[in-house]
Amino acid sequence: MAIGTDLPENCDRRSAPDPAFDGTAWVVQWVTVCPGGLAGGTIAIPGLDATQTDVLVRFELASDKSATQRLTPGLPSFVIPADPGFFEILRSYFALGVDHILEGLDHLLFVFALLLLIREKWKLVGAVTAFTIAHSITMAISTLGVFTLPGPPVEAVIALSIMFLASELLQRNNDEDRLTEKFPWIVSFSFGLLHGFGFAGALAEIGLPDDDVPLALLSFNLGVEAGQLLFIACILVTAALLKMFMPALIRAMRTPGHIGSTSVAYGIGSLSAFWFVERIAGF
Repeated sequence: MAIGTDLPENCDRRSAPDPAFDGTAWVVQWVTVCPGGLAGGTIAIPGLDATQTDVLVRFELASDKSATQRLTPGLPSFVIPADPGFFEILRSYFALGVDHILEGLDHLLFVFALLLLIREKWKLVGAVTAFTIAHSITMAISTLGVFTLPGPPVEAVIALSIMFLASELLQRNNDEDRLTEKFPWIVSFSFGLLHGFGFAGALAEIGLPDDDVPLALLSFNLGVEAGQLLFIACILVTAALLKMFMPALIRAMRTPGHIGSTSVAYGIGSLSAFWFVERIAGF
């Protein structure tokens, strides 16, 4: 079932016309007049409840304030607020940040490779903290327009960063720690700067409220961190359970040179190589 659009009842053209294909996507554009403005009206996406996708609705009010609302199959409509407040912006962009990191398989694979590579608890904490600080810095300076990088090359190099960690996993040994294992925070901070530009690109596509950019940026970043910590917690809990019931599997994945750890490293490297080629082809 195709999804549609229902605008507030005071709009003279509530539903979208037939879409047109522009060569890359199906696009719908139309003009409607809504006497009295949008505030208090309901925007709905008919058919969304029968899908497995989300919809981002960006709207501007008469007060010149803009905001973004995420609609899901479980929540296919919403009432437009008269003036998006502090907590509404915080909730909306926090949820968008959590969704983005949990749906960003490349970012999660990078974190997963770090978890496999770093065997000491405090070094892992340092590496994750450095990654967080780094991508927070570049996401902020890119979102605020201080310095930006084009999206496609950034996404391609992010894939290369995962390939680098896969290579480190293959080359590690029990006799001596590699530089990445000795100083993991340096590697995670360096690549975290790069991943921050990727997060900023996603945030730019979502859009920011004109009068609350710092709050939306902070909320989105907190959401990214919450999603990242949730992912790490799930991996650590899963590893703890496997260690209890399948200790041989955990040893195989953690032992350098073992077919288990080698297979995982090749799997990570192959997937990231596929992403790199795909993204290069899309330039």
